[in-house]
Amino acid sequence: MRNLLVRRLGLCPYEVALRHMDQAVASRLSGGPDQLLVVRHPAVITVGRKRGAAGHVLEAGAVPVIEVPRGGDVTFHGEGQVVLYPVVALEGPDRDLHRFMRDLEEACLRVLAAWSVDAHRDTGRTGVWVGPRKIASVGIAVRRWVTYHGLALNVLPEPLFRAIVPCGLDGVVVTSMAEETGTRPDLVSVAEALVAAFAAVRGYEGLVPAAEDACEG
Repeated sequence: MRNLLVRRLGLCPYEVALRHMDQAVASRLSGGPDQLLVVRHPAVITVGRKRGAAGHVLEAGAVPVIEVPRGGDVTFHGEGQVVLYPVVALEGPDRDLHRFMRDLEEACLRVLAAWSVDAHRDTGRTGVWVGPRKIASVGIAVRRWVTYHGLALNVLPEPLFRAIVPCGLDGVVVTSMAEETGTRPDLVSVAEALVAAFAAVRGYEGLVPAAEDACEG
């Protein structure tokens, strides 16, 4: 049976979550199980490896700005998002990073459909969209064919997206499930639905909860 170890870290500072992610990558490279870190972050701006990304931070103020080794440009994380960090080995014919990114998008699309949000992909641009508005971001890194970083789905509005040029795309409006549905979706329910959707898309038969889920420094 192909199992996925699920670690629900709750609200966790970004730099602490990075340490958990690094530990998960080291574990997977040493023969440990595939892991999925489920987390929300206090406000933080992250800058990916894309050239010129740092210039897309407009007005950070007191919000931390952290450079990270994932692909992509600049993005914002806040408490109104659900974030998944899959630390999984891409083996054999599964060694396809583009397919993996499309799978992350597909997990978001399935969850959004369950909340009656008509979302879609946009050719040439990563992430998930509702009309011209972006509702989920995808950015990954890989180390010896083990993935890390992942996706962020906007559940509740985050005004601080105004502090950046989201993903380096001028004029893009960022939206959320709350804004699209006129309701206030429960963050835990959305997170669990996203975990289930990711597992289904990637073909995991079993979800194994971690013995300890706490976000610890």
